[in-house]
Parts: sequence; structure tokens; C-alpha cells
Amino acid sequence: MSDVVPPPPELAASANVPAVDAPALRERAAADPEGFWLEQTRRLEWSSAPTEAYDGSGFPFVRWFADGTLNVARNCVDRHVTAGHGEKAALLWEGEPGDSRRLTYADLQAEVARCAHGLESLGIGRGDVVVVYLPVLVETVVVMLACARIGAIHSMVFGGFSAEALRFRVTDGGAKLLVTTDGQYRRGKAVPVKDNADAAVEGVDSVEHVLVVRRTGQDVAWTRGRDVWWDELLADRPTEHVAEAFPAETPLFLIYTSGTTGRPKGLVHTMGGYLTQTAWTAWACFDHRPDDVYWCQADLAWVTAHTYEVYGPLANGVTQVLYEGTPDTPHRGRHFEIIAKYGVTVYYTAPTLVRTFMQWGEDLPAAHDLSSLRLLGSVGEAINPEAWRWLHAHVGGGRCPIVDTWWQSETGAAMVAPLPGATPLKPGSATRALPGISVRVVHPDGSECAPDEGGLLVIDRPWPAMARTVWGDADRFVSSYFADFRAQGWYTAGDGARIDADGDVWLEGRVDDVMNVSGHRLSSIEVESALVSHPRVAEAGVVGAPDETTGQAIVAFVVLRGGDTADPTDELRAHVTRELGPVARPARVLVVGSLPKTRSGKIMRRLLLGVTRGEEPGDTTSLVDPEGFATLAEDYRAS
Repeated sequence: MSDVVPPPPELAASANVPAVDAPALRERAAADPEGFWLEQTRRLEWSSAPTEAYDGSGFPFVRWFADGTLNVARNCVDRHVTAGHGEKAALLWEGEPGDSRRLTYADLQAEVARCAHGLESLGIGRGDVVVVYLPVLVETVVVMLACARIGAIHSMVFGGFSAEALRFRVTDGGAKLLVTTDGQYRRGKAVPVKDNADAAVEGVDSVEHVLVVRRTGQDVAWTRGRDVWWDELLADRPTEHVAEAFPAETPLFLIYTSGTTGRPKGLVHTMGGYLTQTAWTAWACFDHRPDDVYWCQADLAWVTAHTYEVYGPLANGVTQVLYEGTPDTPHRGRHFEIIAKYGVTVYYTAPTLVRTFMQWGEDLPAAHDLSSLRLLGSVGEAINPEAWRWLHAHVGGGRCPIVDTWWQSETGAAMVAPLPGATPLKPGSATRALPGISVRVVHPDGSECAPDEGGLLVIDRPWPAMARTVWGDADRFVSSYFADFRAQGWYTAGDGARIDADGDVWLEGRVDDVMNVSGHRLSSIEVESALVSHPRVAEAGVVGAPDETTGQAIVAFVVLRGGDTADPTDELRAHVTRELGPVARPARVLVVGSLPKTRSGKIMRRLLLGVTRGEEPGDTTSLVDPEGFATLAEDYRAS
């Protein structure tokens, strides 16, 4: 039986969704989900308020609030200025070297207006694709909002991606403009970026201009007539811009699924349904309040940043922190230093970073004043119970609820998550579907799984923020997400899960991360959680390697806590046996310096599996530490 952490009494009474109101809210949303979501549209400013909620006549190609019109940027910026909040801080930006910027909502409005005029002067307008290849800068947020303002479609690309990965996104989207920078700071060094951008657009006829932000001051190659400096383009542009209202189903952005395996899919998200669910879930899950200082530490190219670092917080008028750099630059206490400096009240992070903090030790958070925190969040993959407890105790001081969220690039916004003032928390569980959302766990034939029986997680009715299609490949949208249960109208998440007797959801990782050992189905996350619960282990990545006898043999790649060098194999195999039984005992344990993880914090188990099979990994530039992965592969081959 898992330990249960109730909401703090004060939060239960004062939250945006207080404990006393939550049951009725859930009941109303379950009885009339379309009416519930239409009600949430009133949180936004519409030029023409929608009267229709859901149109599923073309399922799975759906529409939400199709008769409404709005401007997303106006909802995120202008309306707050109009309401008298122009002097409120919107963005508190911290650069990796220690430089900083503070923009009020009035400042942000002016910058977005200038950028919108600049983009229009380059011929960018409604429906044009703008690829943004920038680190976490104020300009990154500004260009996203400027695109939204004029109806252009932005496609964010992580600044550490290779030229090849960038080129795919430029060509697949038919981008008209690429926005990049001269360089970026990464772990204390000024790293060139413009060369990658140039290589990515070479020979691409659709690209008319490359817009370059000055960040590091490096000399860069320059193509006359194509390349434009950001500051020169925006100089003397008007600080006012009339925001056109667009139909709710107008595309807002493309977000590409991970490019480390297969051909990335460009998911299309539209304006009205996305912003409605984004604004409401940000308000309800993160309990946004007027005096909050909110920090989502995701890279701006990740969907989490789209939803809960740009559009959600700004739609709710929140002050938020942006940090350019890595958590260990210039020292390992950097995140805690920033929390203390700005008085962060809500901190949204990833399990992989929590496990890294665990590896570095509890003395780091203890050395900083974290008393401003009132709420914590987790995203990216299921958080191990031990990591949950560590975050709760050592960062949240035992007083801060943890909003563990499950959602995907495809869903657009949170789907399974606690309401922090109303939901009892269980370490390791994302709790239950949010109001207006419905999920279930089923067998491959669609029959319901019993309580605590693992199966396939499906979403059994449409929701406003769902992706509308795959850019340029509608058939792939259907085959990827709806082919298995199209008759039932269900979306297949690709994740395994179980629902316990209380109705709480426990994620078990990607379905293809489920191992079959001697006929027993075991979740990678389940074995990883058992390993991480051992006091010597900071992180673990587990895969089922091919085995002639058992079908698959469990191989565990583990990162030990700082300074630990003794061979842990026998101790960890015995520990997993005690926790899960003999069938889950790893056949091999390999100590590594780091695990292959995407910038979003997900462990790339497919790459680990490829190592055990002796396969070439292909492009690994999307990883946080490609060199570390290369070392891991060499160590495995040598072991």
C-alpha cells in the first residue's frame, strides 16, 4: 500500500480548485465534458465567443470552438496591460553567465509588437512556417508570441540539435524564415550556432531569410540579402500592433516528436482549443495566483515549455523565471540559487533532474533559502517514488505538494495530474485524469484491465488541446494514434499503465519499454524504481536485452551517488530480488557516468537497447550528453 500525502489544510481551503469544490467540478465535467470545456473558454478574450464546443464529424480530425475567433498573443500579453497590469513583471530572465533581464507585461507587449512588424516586413504572414533555433532567451518567447500575433506557425528546434536534425524540420515544414543566433552559452562556453543554421538551410528554396539574434558576439558567416540581424530589423519599429482575430482552428505551432529514432512527426496544434485547455490546466494544476513567481525549467523547444512556460502562464498573467543555462553551471546549486534569488513559488521540473540532484546530495538544496516555494511539479516521465520523496523532503521542505503530470506532445496539455488543493498524492502516481478528461487502461483487445493490472493507456474521448494532424501526413496521424481502437474512438498513448483500486493512474513507461522475461511482462520503470530506491543509486536505465534462454534478459545501467566506486552488482541484484522477486533480478549491472537522455529529461531506452544489440545509434545530437553516451557504449562493449 503506497503512502498517501493529503493536501496541506491551508491549500485545501484556498486553492483555485479547493477540496470542497473538486467533487462537484469532476461530476459536472464528467456529465457534460463539452459544456465544461465551453465554460473554460470564458477564461480567455474572444473577438467572437464560441457557441459550439466539439465537432467530431471528421474523427479523428476534430474541431473545437470552431465558430470562435481570438488572438493568442493578445490573450497572453495585451489584455493584461489593458486590465492595468502593465507594470507587473512578466519575464525574469537569467543568462548562464549571470546577466539578467526583467520585462514587464508592457515591455513584453512592446517587444512583441516590434517583432510582429519586423516579421511582416520580411513577408511573413498567416500560415507561413517560422523555424526557431534559439536557446532560452527573451527573444525566443518574443518571436513565438509575434508569430502567434500575425498568424504565422512557429516550429521550435532545440538549440543543441545538429544541422541535419534542424534541416529536416526546416524542409518538412517548408519554412519561410529561420530564426537563430550567433552562438549560445553551454556549460560556461560560447558555442557557435550560426554555422549549423547555414548548413541546415543551404539549398532550401523555401527559406527566404535567416534572422540572427546577437548573443555571444562571435563572428559569423553572412549571406547578403538573406541574413538579417534581429536588433537591426526591430530598430525603430512601432511598439503598437493591431492584433487580428483568427478562427479557433487556425494552426498555432508545429511540434516534432523526438528525432532520435525514426522519422519525426510534425504535430499540428491550433489556437482556440489549445489555449483554452492550456490556460485552465495551468491555473488548476499549478494554482496560478497573482503574486506567484513561477519557474518551468524546460527548454523552450520542448512542448512543456510551449504550454507551461509560455502560453499557459502568460495567459494567466503570471510572473515567471526563464533560465538559459544548465543546472550545474557555474556550480551544482545554480537552480536553488535562482529559486532563492527570485523568490520562486512554483517550480516545475523533470524526474531526471531530481535524480541528478539526489546524486549530488541533499546539502545543495539545504544551503539555499527555498522557503518561498509552495508547490512543485514533475514532468517528462513517471517519477520514481524515491525521487518523489526526495524532492518533497529536500526541495519542498515536506510542505509543498508535487503536481506529477502525465501528458505528451500529442495531447498538448496535462491529462492526468493532481489538483493540488484537492487530490491526495501518492509518490510515483500521477493520480487521476483531470476534469473534462477520461482515460482507461485496457488489454490489446480493448477489454478493461482489472485494478492494478498493467495494460495500454488510452484516452477514450477527444479533448480541446489535442494535436489535429501530422503536418503533411494525415494518414500517419491516423495510423500512429487511432488505428488500434478507431472503432471505439480511443487515442492510443503508447504508454503502459495500471489503475489502482482507488482509481489512481501509475505510468509504466512506453509500451515498447515493457520487457518479456521468461514469459513475465515487466516494466522498465518498475525495475528502475526498485534500483533507485537503493541508497547507493542515483539513476537507473533498464532494458530487456535479447537472450536465447529467457527471451529477454534484464540489463541495468546505473549511476551511483557521488564518490561511490565499489562494485554494486551483487548488492543491487539482491535488492531488486527483494523488491520485485527473482524474475526481475538484472542479469547484468553496468555502472555508468550518465544515462542517454533527451533535453526533455526522458531516458532513451531504445538507445540503451541498441547498445546491448551492438547497433549503431545514429544521430545522438538531441541528447543532453552525446559524449557520455559514447563512453557508455564503449564501456558496455568492453565489459
